[in-house]
Amino acid sequence: MNKEKLGKRFLQILVILIGISFLSFLLIFLAPGDPVTSMYASTGMMPSEEVLNETREELGLNRIFIEQYGTWLWNCLHGNFGNSFSMHKPVAELLISRLMPTIQLAVLSLLLMLAISVPFGVLAAVYKEKPADHLVRGISFLGISMPNFWVGLLLLYVVALKLRLVPTVSKEAGFQQMILPALTLAFAMAAKYTRQVRTAVLEELNQDYVTGARARGISERVILWRHVFPNALLPLVTMLGLSLGSLLGGTAVVEVIFGYQGIGNLAVTAITALDYPLIQGFVLWIALIYMVINLIVDISYEFLDPRIRRKAR
Repeated sequence: MNKEKLGKRFLQILVILIGISFLSFLLIFLAPGDPVTSMYASTGMMPSEEVLNETREELGLNRIFIEQYGTWLWNCLHGNFGNSFSMHKPVAELLISRLMPTIQLAVLSLLLMLAISVPFGVLAAVYKEKPADHLVRGISFLGISMPNFWVGLLLLYVVALKLRLVPTVSKEAGFQQMILPALTLAFAMAAKYTRQVRTAVLEELNQDYVTGARARGISERVILWRHVFPNALLPLVTMLGLSLGSLLGGTAVVEVIFGYQGIGNLAVTAITALDYPLIQGFVLWIALIYMVINLIVDISYEFLDPRIRRKAR
């Protein structure tokens, strides 16, 4: 991707971010409930109406929508996303503090998913319409049908309560705390990706170059792993990018079930407390993640497929 196209993409990202920020700010502004009342209620006290009005004025919540949005946007452009109403800390600091646990969980989930889906997807493609293929497709269909929260509760009951292989609740953010939520996320993704890997490999196996390679006496293993599998990767790259964006955006249900202190858990806390600055910061974070990862995926196409690279030149 040349510099001109890259510059246009960055400009598009900026325009889209501003549009998303406006719409999300408007929806939050129109949402029922009073964040100031919720903020005081979380502390166990309810001051007089005069104190509530003073707090609203101090936070700028008594101004009209366009003034609130303009002030917030100007501060964001200068790196200031405001302070959390409920946690009384800068929004940027809260998001950054939950970023690393979410990254660790996302990476572990993707690694587990790839370790499951790639071999089983290739196996199903190689043994198409045979017992191995039917078994893999049946298990993947079962995995797609089960919601994450049910899988998480099941793993929590079996692995943590019955087998006692990992602690049910852990205050330390280590590998033991990550393994169950990572397995929960990887399970549903692996079921989906297994079917996609199977489809992509089958499509490549039907190409003419595979027939030619077989005619020249090249072994099936070499054809599969040196030629077919690399070519089958391209359609999966987009899916991997979207999955990574979704995981980095936080998987709220899974994080809440396991008490994992990631971005998703923070978002649930912000929504419950009507913490407007924190909700808005979270929305922008997700939007930015998806657009940046989409840009990285587009750039990676040129490295994975020489045809796209030659066309770009």
